Amino acid sequence: MSSAAKSSRSRQSVPSGVYQGNGGAAQESGVQLADKLKIFKTENFDPDAYVQSKCQTMNEKEIRHLCSYLQDLKKASAEEMRKSVYANYAAFIRTSKEISDLEGELLSIHNLLSTQAAVVHSLSDGVQSDSLTDGPDGSEQSHTSFIEDQDQSEIQKWATEFPDVLDVLLAERRVDEALDALDEADRIAAEAKRDQTLSAAEIKFLRDSISEHRQRLADQLAEAACQSSTRGVELRAAASALKRLGDGPRAHSLLLNAHNQRLQFNLQNIHPTSTSYGGVYTTALSQQVFSVVSQALSDSLEVFGNESCYTSELVVWATRQAEGFAQLVKRHALASCAAAGGLRAAAECVQIALGHCALLEARGLSLSSVLLKLFKPSVEQALDANLKRIEESTAALAAADDWALTYPPGSSRASGRMSVAGLGLQPKLSSSAHRFNSMVQDFFEDVGPLLSLQLGGSTMDGLLKVFSSYIDLLINALPNSMEDDLNPEGSGNKIVRPAETEAQQLALLANASLLAEDLLPRAAVKLYQAAASADKRGQTNRMPEQRDWKKRLQRSVDRLRDSFCRHHALELIFTEDGESNLSAEMYISLDNVVLKERDWAPSLIFQDLYAKLNRMAVIAQDMFVGRERFATLLMMKLIEPVILFIADQSFWEEIEEGPHPLGPCGLQQFYLDMQFVIVFGQQGRFLSRHVHQVILDNIERAVNAFAASGLDPEQHLDGDDVIIEICQETIGKISGRGRYANGDRDPNSPTASVSAHSMSSV
Repeated sequence: MSSAAKSSRSRQSVPSGVYQGNGGAAQESGVQLADKLKIFKTENFDPDAYVQSKCQTMNEKEIRHLCSYLQDLKKASAEEMRKSVYANYAAFIRTSKEISDLEGELLSIHNLLSTQAAVVHSLSDGVQSDSLTDGPDGSEQSHTSFIEDQDQSEIQKWATEFPDVLDVLLAERRVDEALDALDEADRIAAEAKRDQTLSAAEIKFLRDSISEHRQRLADQLAEAACQSSTRGVELRAAASALKRLGDGPRAHSLLLNAHNQRLQFNLQNIHPTSTSYGGVYTTALSQQVFSVVSQALSDSLEVFGNESCYTSELVVWATRQAEGFAQLVKRHALASCAAAGGLRAAAECVQIALGHCALLEARGLSLSSVLLKLFKPSVEQALDANLKRIEESTAALAAADDWALTYPPGSSRASGRMSVAGLGLQPKLSSSAHRFNSMVQDFFEDVGPLLSLQLGGSTMDGLLKVFSSYIDLLINALPNSMEDDLNPEGSGNKIVRPAETEAQQLALLANASLLAEDLLPRAAVKLYQAAASADKRGQTNRMPEQRDWKKRLQRSVDRLRDSFCRHHALELIFTEDGESNLSAEMYISLDNVVLKERDWAPSLIFQDLYAKLNRMAVIAQDMFVGRERFATLLMMKLIEPVILFIADQSFWEEIEEGPHPLGPCGLQQFYLDMQFVIVFGQQGRFLSRHVHQVILDNIERAVNAFAASGLDPEQHLDGDDVIIEICQETIGKISGRGRYANGDRDPNSPTASVSAHSMSSV
């Protein structure tokens, strides 16, 4: 088998016109393998002349590139041949059996015709004998002369003694001598018939004796081959003798059956125990199964060579042994691993089996695809159980998590043995996030060797689901808000310790962002590298693109961020009793109150909004080190729900269509509130372009509604300088740091240090 595969592979090379400098291989990547190999299938192909014609004008680099291309083409051709052979195993066996049956029928017909011819010759000789005899005893004298005539020829004497000689050889089990004697008898019988040195009856007698003793020898060899004590040289000798007798298919089947009996006997001594883990059992089982398969392969090639009918039967037999082995490993090793989520133990079992399988592949017998197909369901079960264990373990810790960010337990930072340069490498997470991260890191290490099972895609999808489940836990940790009261089903049913303070709530986002943006993608790099190597070996994993996978992680984080912002926006807009702190009525009603002198200041809800942003910005400086962009986007998203609440049509219906129009005081207050958001948003870099535009649109809509009542807005609105002065005073009062000059930046902005560095560099 191996020599046939080798000869097939040796015919691979670069077809004419394919190699064109360094880019030739890439240009012909779309060409079918059969088209590439056409030039080598011609009868007049001269490899030496072909290589010389290609290499005369090439430099060293191009020659190396050509050699690399030839190697790739060789591998592709070998793989194509292997797939083709595997695809036609059943047809090979069926055809070989049909050929064997046909040969048997032809042999039977030949024997029948020979018998009929012998009868005709016998009758002819009898007629001639009757015509030559003088008396009635002539026939008896002729028969007696065949046995007792003193004047018998040498060949007649040999034919008479031949059965006795064979009986002795068979009784003494002198197989080689018996085979030589049978071959000699066939030769003498053929010569005697040709030269007519024996009568037809004598020839028939001789041939019957040859057939009888040939059958006796075949039965004797088959009986010996079935003995458990027959192995090694004796087994090969018996199979070779049977093949020499013309019964090759039977000999090959007996050879494989003998190895199967030996394997079954050896397997009786291998028992799985509860005290040993699956790797020990798998190792012992693999050594027995694949060593027997390897010996059967050697014996088959030595006795029968590379004949297709025998190699096909060998591969089918080896496939059955591999399937039986896989079933035993699944039952006694992988089943327990899969049920307990023991991914590392399952991976070890698979690697042990594939390691032994690789030794056979080097000899041209590939059984790895059989094992992978049978192992895959069990490993998938272990994979799912492992992911479920990560989810459940993390949820258990989340129920008691105090949402305080700390360094990993037992880390060098905590013990003070790490250098200052390495301190930043330790992530600050809460206890449940640390647990999630450590379990995912272990998971990536365990699943790497299993990419040969083409589980990369399902692995990455499973991790996304587990991470999404952890994000759901973090969302559930947000305090109950009005949204939860209105939609109790959305709060989930998992027990989780609530994050009551703003620092704890920001810690939820710090957990999610650090995992999604850094820890998980960095841990997945090695898995993607291993998947790329597996893809080159033809084990396609269909993994999502790294960029797309990171985006899907980020979408889960965005869900948490949106819930966080919506919770705080609703906390500002509505009271605990459900009353609104932000409505059109609060602006319309200002003109119903007569005051001698009004102390203008932004509405309380917007002062509370800035105070909340200011507090969170200070907390975020420590939590989001190196991730200032995330903190800035978070602050922007905090402002957005409040402004969009004002932009909603239900807010403007009362102003534009209600019985009471917006008065001068209401317009001034609304304008001041919107300008206040713009001022503190620009100072802290909390204002996105979208929200800024929505604010301007709200101002324009309020001015238009006021003008619709017949009043001139310009006469009732203070100048921008006055408005900004009021805004700055309010900002200074809330922050406790005094006023900022117009356009100055809040030093507590989470991006303040980045901007300061940018300005200094300019």
